[in-house]
Amino acid sequence: MPLPDGLPSTQPGAPLFLIELAARVENYLAALLAAEEARWVEVNPTLAVPFSEMRGLVLAGGKRLRPAFCYWGSIATGADPSDERIVRTGAALELLHAFALFHDDIMDGSLTRRGVETTHVRHSALHKAQSLDGDATRYGDGVALLVGDLTYVYADDLMADTSREARAMWSELRLELNIGQFLDIVGSARRERRQAEAEQICRYKSGKYTIERPLQLGALVTSAPLPTGVLEQLSAIGLPLGDAFQMRDDILGVFGESSVTGKPAGDDLREGKPTPLLALTTELASPTQQEVLNKVGRPGISASDIADIQEVIQRTGALQTMEDRITELTAESVSNLSGLALGNEAIEQFKALAHLVSWRSL
Repeated sequence: MPLPDGLPSTQPGAPLFLIELAARVENYLAALLAAEEARWVEVNPTLAVPFSEMRGLVLAGGKRLRPAFCYWGSIATGADPSDERIVRTGAALELLHAFALFHDDIMDGSLTRRGVETTHVRHSALHKAQSLDGDATRYGDGVALLVGDLTYVYADDLMADTSREARAMWSELRLELNIGQFLDIVGSARRERRQAEAEQICRYKSGKYTIERPLQLGALVTSAPLPTGVLEQLSAIGLPLGDAFQMRDDILGVFGESSVTGKPAGDDLREGKPTPLLALTTELASPTQQEVLNKVGRPGISASDIADIQEVIQRTGALQTMEDRITELTAESVSNLSGLALGNEAIEQFKALAHLVSWRSL
């Protein structure tokens, strides 16, 4: 399926509206964290630590895609772009994402995030350097878990005053995120390689909570109750693009440049992630290639092994098939814009977002 007319086909940059929105969300988050840090440091100076960790992750850049789709869902259903509820909800989504990253890094044993040490690794090292009592690894994990939990509380607090409909969607988004993470960790342990299961994990661990639910949440925050069918129309736009988003993420987890992604090249192969890309490769691989793929997720996997697995993924045609699928899903999402009454500006904004999602490099 070719890309729809007007959808660009080169590596994207962030659209202007996203840059402006990101600045509004980041200013909101910076003010919130500064005020809360000042409040809690008065109780005990040690409490500067969790706020430093939150600030380091939440304000250290990022694509701000979830606030962008929240914003688009709002304006697509008639909201004022300057409505502060959009920014507040976008900030809640960024805090929820940070919560997931703090916990995800522990579950995956990740050493770096965006090019710097992860929280659990940093605090484990500090435990050793300061000769503290107890086990250093448990200490580092405990600090990161609690920082993640605090981030979750702040995210939830920002959504406390929303409408009943928006709050219900927020709850569904949070449930799906955790369900997806559970399926992901179990799938890794079980060496899941079936396509249908991998696609389900792909959708629930990331795609839905990155695009579909933020679209719907943005609409509900500023426009509830919505006309009949609008949430379904937003799903028809968000689900295929959410799947494309996670497929791109999976490709970057195997082939992404570490200098760009901030994580070691081939990280998903070391962790044995159950991705549609790996499932498709397994399905297409010859017996000899299957032996190479069996190294995925095994202890002691080397850089040479990673390179061999990458070669198999390319030689089977799985990589190109996945690229074609991303193009098809993006086109499907954009074609479903016709289900909503939209002006040209909203359409162009969505096309720019869709391109950023599907052909990003980090």
